[in-house]
Amino acid sequence: MKEITASELKKLMDENADFQLIDVREPHEYDEANLNGELIPMGEVLERANEISKDKQVVVHCRSGKRSATVINALESQHGFTNLYNLQGGILAYIQEIGL
Repeated sequence: MKEITASELKKLMDENADFQLIDVREPHEYDEANLNGELIPMGEVLERANEISKDKQVVVHCRSGKRSATVINALESQHGFTNLYNLQGGILAYIQEIGL
């Protein structure tokens, strides 16, 4: 599985790179703190896979990186994605390293 660090994600954001950011946490978690990604809760990802780009880099994140890793594995095996990156340590690592 490909991964991206918080600082690498921040660089993509700062450069206005053409990528998609998917947050697979639950709505209440998103409301508490978010990175302005698209909210697609883990339980809905497979049925909403058509909302995830196959043409550009897609960064998937959750709270700590575990749920997003599970989601990436499922999308890769069931839908053939090859462009997904897991945010190492999730939003917790991003907040600790970069802040909100």
